[in-house]
Amino acid sequence: MSGAARRLHSRLGSATGIPPISTLVCCRFSPPATEVAGASLEEEVDSSSLIVQDRDLLRRSAKGLRILDLIDGGAVVPDLSTYSDLVRLCAHSKRLDEARLVHAHFLRSNFAPDLFFGNSIVNMFCKCGGMDDARRVFDAMPLRDMVTWTALITGYAQNDGPEKAIALFPKMLSAGLKPNQFTFASLLKAAGAFPENCGCDSSVYVGSSLLDMYARHGITEEARMVFESLPSKNEVSWNALIAGFARKGDPEGALESFREMQRVDLEASHYTYSSMFSACARIGSLEQGKWVHAHLVKSGCKLTAFLGNTLLDMYAKRDVVSWNSMLAGCAQHGLGREAVCRLEDMIRNGIRPNEITFLSVLTACSRSGLLNEGQHYFRLMEDYGITPQVEHYATMVDLLGRAGLLERAECLIREMPIAPTAAVWGLSLEPVECTGMWSWVSTPPKRAFELDPHDPGLICFSNVRKKMKEFGVKKDPACSWVEVENSVHVFVADDDSHPQREEIHRMWEEVNEKVKELGYVPNADHVLLFMDEQEREIKLQNHSERIALAFALLNTPPSAPIHIKKNIRVCGDCHSAFKLVSKAVNREIVVRDTNRFHHFSHGTCSCGDYW
Repeated sequence: MSGAARRLHSRLGSATGIPPISTLVCCRFSPPATEVAGASLEEEVDSSSLIVQDRDLLRRSAKGLRILDLIDGGAVVPDLSTYSDLVRLCAHSKRLDEARLVHAHFLRSNFAPDLFFGNSIVNMFCKCGGMDDARRVFDAMPLRDMVTWTALITGYAQNDGPEKAIALFPKMLSAGLKPNQFTFASLLKAAGAFPENCGCDSSVYVGSSLLDMYARHGITEEARMVFESLPSKNEVSWNALIAGFARKGDPEGALESFREMQRVDLEASHYTYSSMFSACARIGSLEQGKWVHAHLVKSGCKLTAFLGNTLLDMYAKRDVVSWNSMLAGCAQHGLGREAVCRLEDMIRNGIRPNEITFLSVLTACSRSGLLNEGQHYFRLMEDYGITPQVEHYATMVDLLGRAGLLERAECLIREMPIAPTAAVWGLSLEPVECTGMWSWVSTPPKRAFELDPHDPGLICFSNVRKKMKEFGVKKDPACSWVEVENSVHVFVADDDSHPQREEIHRMWEEVNEKVKELGYVPNADHVLLFMDEQEREIKLQNHSERIALAFALLNTPPSAPIHIKKNIRVCGDCHSAFKLVSKAVNREIVVRDTNRFHHFSHGTCSCGDYW
């Protein structure tokens, strides 16, 4: 029997001899509607044909719908699933008149509409083309969520109302709701139809607005697609794209877009430069920031207060933002003691720390093994009226885990007053590789996968490759890059595509021999492939950061520091090798991975091997 269980009233059963509806498996009404329009209730129910199939639910009667007539006559006791099935069938068949009958009947019932059912009604009217009905239901709903707004936006987009769909979006944001991919898909459809409906060529303005909308919400891939599809591009579209990259934390994308903007001879504005300074500050690239600053000076652009503030932030002006920038820099470079000293200086100077201040200090303590200090500052947050957020708890979990206190880390997660995210459980796993306590990794991976099955960062733990296949997770390939004479050279593992591949290979062989003389022994445990020991050692020698290092040694002056960037954490074996390389070649080597900066010099690393 279908979900709309048509339960016969017990009075009807005893009067007609019809068995209870729970004993029936399939139901239909065999007489056509015209034959029973004037029949009594007893005559209308055919005892030889007792099952109502879904296709019969929308059968018309003289009064409206037969199933609703049966409910009104007491022959069928309805429940919410009855109305849900009717709503679903109306939406599927796009029958607006029947949809109105079902909605009106539901309003007269004893059932109170909940948010889920209200969303179904809005969607039903939108599917049937009844946008006025959908809007009335929408406006009358006491509670609305992202699904409600998306349903109405989609309805307008699909029913020749693009301007209404677009007008709803800022109201949705004002309600504090976050759009999803379906919301944006409908808005994209609406934006494409809007210029045509208006009878004007406004695609560049609508497209720029849509681009700005994507960029503001960090959806940079879609923003880039909209940008590329624009028939013409103005300063608004360029600024929206650059700001989107900067806001998303993709400074490389912002810098590349800025360069492209210069190549097409489009003048940068205050907003362009402000986004660029923010991007450079975020990546910690002072040289790139100076280049943008020089470009600003050459352009003759007036230095406004708004622009000056972002420039000062990049150069670390002395206010809470500046202190936070400095503390964040200490955290990134693993300077825990320095961060603690700077925070105490900050407090002595009368500058009140905020939640970002404490997050930076806790991160610095975590990356330097300062357990007591980290616990002290976590408790100190309460004295400043700051409630720890997920990020603060995650950092404390990382700190406890790296100190080998895995049970305390798990206890902290379970006692959090706010729900832990997949990232929190994932952070509790990172120290396991350092402490070697592999027997502990049971609950955290399971909870992390339950909360976020598409996180490729959990690749080091049990059954992960199987899990990744099940969830269709693809891990981005590891790569490293180095900048030489304003050109960026990118390398991946086993890379043989570079024009200097033979020289690079010979250079690394020479360096490898030197570090072996200094005591380097390859640790093949860092190769997660099923191959013999010799093959794994060879695999280690072809990691992307080693290729980048060999290239830099070939193409930079002997005394110049080498700066390498990597899109994942540097592996333990490469870390050990780079310490000895810095000693063997007497060069400073700086590696920035996703976690921090590593400064290798004279056989040591700034992280103190606590990474």
